[in-house]
Amino acid sequence: MAIGSGLGAQIGIAAEGSYGTYQAPTVYPEFTKESLVLKKTTAQSSGIAAGRLMALSSRRVVTQREVAGSIEMEVASRGMGLLLQALMGTTVTPVQQGVTTAYLQTHTLADTAGKSLTIQKGVPLATGTVTDKTFLGCKVVSAEFSCEAGGMLTSTFEFDGKDCDETKTLAVASYVAAAPFHFGQMGLKTGTYSSETALNGVRKASVKIERAQATDRFYANQSALKAEPITNDLVKVTGSIEMDYVATTVDDLHTSDGPTSLVWEFIGPIIASTYAETFRIKLPAIKIDDAPPTVDGPAVVRTSYNFTALYDGTNPVAIEYMSADSTL
Repeated sequence: MAIGSGLGAQIGIAAEGSYGTYQAPTVYPEFTKESLVLKKTTAQSSGIAAGRLMALSSRRVVTQREVAGSIEMEVASRGMGLLLQALMGTTVTPVQQGVTTAYLQTHTLADTAGKSLTIQKGVPLATGTVTDKTFLGCKVVSAEFSCEAGGMLTSTFEFDGKDCDETKTLAVASYVAAAPFHFGQMGLKTGTYSSETALNGVRKASVKIERAQATDRFYANQSALKAEPITNDLVKVTGSIEMDYVATTVDDLHTSDGPTSLVWEFIGPIIASTYAETFRIKLPAIKIDDAPPTVDGPAVVRTSYNFTALYDGTNPVAIEYMSADSTL
């Protein structure tokens, strides 16, 4: 029997071969919080029958079923590949570095058609029995990454899904040894693309990637379930940098509205040879939107700059992930 609390919970993930078709979990990320739920749309008959004062329960019907929710987790040195692929859209095969046990995943921005996940979660009853809820056709609609002084690199993945199946057998979770990325490994650089230099004074940073999709594709002949969401707007990438006012670099960019490339990276321990555990977000062009520095008293001047990432016409937004994972 499992522990009869959240300590006995689990999440398992697998890439689907086709939208909404169950795949047994292959990766079990450690998570801190989740909110995945089945959402249903119902309709109640309003027909009048002589002498009846309440609507009949037998005349309420479910007209649509779908899934929504999020998973929050620390970004770990292994096991993030499937989520990053579902977010970014590119089909990725980890590339072995030399003859070492280090593998590089390069996730560049692309359409997410065909990139759906089966997500199975185990929810413990207080008795210790773990119930199964398997969510099919899960598409990542947004992901936010954040890290502040003294903290972990955290992430929140938002999902839209097709349906929930509670008839599957809960898989036995299997975890790989992994460590979370953290502030002590964090670097943030700006400047000319591929020649960025360290930006001093940074205390916190965040990046959010939003994948707009038509999630309302409910049609006849679909048994109340939706067709796979389709990209229906431009990708939105935004973020913020909180820093002490040690230089005018970002302030000047706000004034001029000029672009700069931003690289936000976390470099962990060596995996093998010269290859280290790495999580890196590359934004070839960002523009500072607001929040130039103001003096709010005698303390060190500190501000949070909000930015929007744009396409520089050549280089795509990318997430690089170096780990010991030979497969996603």
